[in-house]
Amino acid sequence: MTTTETPSNLERLAALDPVFAQMVGATARYVRSIPELTDREKTFLCVTADVCQASLGLAFAAHVRAGLAAGVSTGDIRELLRFVSYDCGYHAATAGIERISELEAQLGLPRPDAELLAPELVSTGPDAAPSPLPDAVRARLTELDPHFTGYFDLQSRMRTGHGPGTLSERERGLVSLSVDVHYQTLADTFRTHVGRALRGGAAPEDVRAALRFNAQFGVTRAWHAWEALNAILA
Repeated sequence: MTTTETPSNLERLAALDPVFAQMVGATARYVRSIPELTDREKTFLCVTADVCQASLGLAFAAHVRAGLAAGVSTGDIRELLRFVSYDCGYHAATAGIERISELEAQLGLPRPDAELLAPELVSTGPDAAPSPLPDAVRARLTELDPHFTGYFDLQSRMRTGHGPGTLSERERGLVSLSVDVHYQTLADTFRTHVGRALRGGAAPEDVRAALRFNAQFGVTRAWHAWEALNAILA
C-alpha cells in the first residue's frame, strides 16, 4: 500500500511556477527569522494581511496551516477575524470567516465553541454598557458625526472581550497597526494603534519588527509606513 504525502505549500506553488516558489521561500525564511515576534503574532499578522487584501486562497490556507503547526487554533483565528472586522470591514471579515469554516471542514477540525457576547455589549439602547472609548476620542468623533460616534461605541464594546481565548492588548495593537499599513491609513489611527501596542507591553523594537514582517505583503506600503512610524517613535 502506497502512502501519498500531502504536498507542502511551497511544493504547490512550485507546481504553478517554480521560480516564484523560490522567491516566496526566500522571502518567508527572511521574515520568519524576525526574533521579536512570536509564532502566534506572525500567524495573526499573516491572516490579517490575507483578509485586508482579499487573499483567501492558497496563501490564507498556508498561513492557517503554519499557525496550526505552531499551536495557534482555528478558534484563535476566528477571534482575530472578529477583532479585525472593526477596521477591515465586516464584508472582508465575513469572507475570512467563511474560508476558515471551509478549512476546518477540510482538515476535519471541529468548529470551536464560542460564548455569545453579553446583551449589554451588543445593545445600542439605554441598557448598553458604557463606551470603552476615551472621552477625548468620543469628543473628536462627535465633532465629525454623532451617529458615527455611536457606531464606534458599539464596535468598541463588542471588541472588549476579556478572558480565555481573547487577544492580548499587545496583539491587538500589532494587528490594528498592520491594518493601517495595508490600507495606508497612516495618520491618527496609525498613531493610536502604535500607542495601543506600546501600552500592551510591546517595545518600540517590537513595533518595528511588526512593520518589518509586513513588508512581505507590499514593500511600497511598508515604505510609507516606515516614514510614519519613525516620525511617531522619534
